[in-house]
Parts: sequence; structure tokens; C-alpha cells
Amino acid sequence: MVFVAYLVAFVLAATPFFEVISVIPLGVVAGLNTFAVGIVAFIGNMSTILLLILLIDRIKAWLQRRRERKGATSSGKREKKAAHIWKRYGLPGLALISPILIGSHLGVIAAMSFGGNRNQIALWMTISILLWSVVAGVLSHYGINLFFERTGREGLLVDWLQTGR
Repeated sequence: MVFVAYLVAFVLAATPFFEVISVIPLGVVAGLNTFAVGIVAFIGNMSTILLLILLIDRIKAWLQRRRERKGATSSGKREKKAAHIWKRYGLPGLALISPILIGSHLGVIAAMSFGGNRNQIALWMTISILLWSVVAGVLSHYGINLFFERTGREGLLVDWLQTGR
């Protein structure tokens, strides 16, 4: 059953807008090992980021067709934020801030549409996701585990499995 919880963490981290900064704390609250859920979430998020970078041309064409079908002519709020960050801080800034501001997947699409190099985007997104994984892991470990130690609980999933309910 715990394997399924790690699989869910992987799938959630791989899903756009479920970033490692939300999946890792959820896993720790469930009672999963902080280090293990951090690695699983990092790999899940990076797998779709790298796949997105490889397939960006097809995805941009699909997004363009979708916008045309909906009749959308202007950029959305997230795209405007991404453009502002790109102009001010470049690729490193966009990569580092996108997981919390617009989502790492949209950050990749924005970086590619602003003329970023695939290899540089992959490098900076890896650095960003790794950094946010460490931050989320450390904060979750010390914050949530401290709470569980004081309450005598082991995590929501672990408690549920032990009680059989």
C-alpha cells in the first residue's frame, strides 16, 4: 500500500501545476519518508519537464490551435507574468520562480516561446526543481515531523493503515 502512495506522489509531481513544493509536503503529511518522497517527486516533475522540452514544437502548435478555436487573442495572466520575469531576470529567474508563480511546465513553454535554448532550459529547470525539492523537503521534514512528534502520530496514511479504517 505504501508503494501506491509513492506512485501517487510521482504522478502528482508529473502533473502540470502540482509542483514538488506541494507534493512533498503532502507526502510527508501522509507519513511517507521525506527523502524518498522528495526523490520520487523530483523525478516525476522532471520526467514531464524533459518530455515537454522534447515535444515543445508539437505542444506549441496544439496550444495555438486551441487558442484559435476558443477565439483567444490576448495572452493570459500567467503568460504576462512569465514575460515580465523573462525580461527582468532572463532564463535563470524564470526557471527559479516559475514553480511557485506560474508552474514549471508553463515556465518551460514560456522560456521556449521567448527564444530559450533547449539545453539551457533543461539545465535551469533541473536546478530549479532540485532546489525547490530540497527546500520543500527540509521545511516539510522539520515542520510536519515536529508536529507529528508532539502529537504522537506517524502520518495520516500510516495512522489509517495501522487502524484499518
